[in-house]
Amino acid sequence: MAPARLLGVCSLLCAWSVVTGHLCSLNQQGWANCKGKNLLHAPSSLPSNISGVDLSFNSLVMPHHGTLLMHFPSLRSLNLSSNALWVLSPAVFSNLGALRLLDLSSCSITYLHTDAFKGLGNLHTLLLRNNNLQELEVPVFLPLKALFHLDLQHNALVSVDTLSLQLMESVPQVQLEGNPWVCDCTAQPLQRWLRRRQAVQVTCASPPGLRGREVAALDSQDLGCQMKLRFPRAVSTAQQITVTHSNTTTPPSGKGGRSWPYLVGFLVAAIGLSILIALAAKCKLFHKNFASYRHRPLPETSSIGDSPMEDGSGWDRGSSGRGGRESHPMPGAADLQAEDDDGFIEDNYIQPSEQLPEEEERESHLSI
Repeated sequence: MAPARLLGVCSLLCAWSVVTGHLCSLNQQGWANCKGKNLLHAPSSLPSNISGVDLSFNSLVMPHHGTLLMHFPSLRSLNLSSNALWVLSPAVFSNLGALRLLDLSSCSITYLHTDAFKGLGNLHTLLLRNNNLQELEVPVFLPLKALFHLDLQHNALVSVDTLSLQLMESVPQVQLEGNPWVCDCTAQPLQRWLRRRQAVQVTCASPPGLRGREVAALDSQDLGCQMKLRFPRAVSTAQQITVTHSNTTTPPSGKGGRSWPYLVGFLVAAIGLSILIALAAKCKLFHKNFASYRHRPLPETSSIGDSPMEDGSGWDRGSSGRGGRESHPMPGAADLQAEDDDGFIEDNYIQPSEQLPEEEERESHLSI
């Protein structure tokens, strides 16, 4: 039943095309083939429910205002390759909300309006290869929320700004081969982007010394990028010129960023030494306090007479331990003080005149 119905629809479409007399042919999948018919405008006699149309190799004129195709809400594929379109006017595809594939290859496009792809929120594949695009403006890709494959091969792109590269980050497949890329310091964003995406065959076209080399494989020295040096105010201009010249002629050794381990080691050593000194001082103070606690307090003067030492028991124990010497009672504190006072008086208050007769008498006895 289904093949009979499909055959009937196909025969109906063929008969309708013969009756209306348009130059496009329709197939069973609802695809209109208008390739190479020297058309200036898209045929208005096409059915509105077609899913794809091939308008390649024609002489289509791009409208300055309005849309290129009218009333094709089910169109999912549009091939406009090999038409001299030159410039895409704003919102030229705005009525093709269901479009999934748009082929604009080899159309000699030199400029894309910022709203050229407005309304193509479901576009999956955009083919722009073999054109003359020299730059990509950032808002061009904003409406393409579902874009998966972007082909920009063999255009006239010499560089891409950072914002455009950020927008293209969300596109899984991007082809940039065959463009005359200028490999200077401005190509560093493109180089980083290519390294992240692991793209291949993106080569330099200029300068001549880097022609044919892959952009992702170059380093900052190859690109001619110089690091900006900051000098203190006290440094003279001649010294700045000398340092800058030495920096450009001599490649950096790469050891400047390795000084931090030495700084960390120095800090750790200083902290450890401080801890050892603090521990040593603390131990010394501890021994000093411990030694001070080992001394016995001296007995008070008022309690000497009443102490057990007056009865001589302690002295007797000490004497008996030294070989059985005769024990003598320890004199009291008052007697010791009196003897000391008497001796002090004798030593200090005997007059020299009293000592002279004794010395003369002593000498006389010696002479006899």
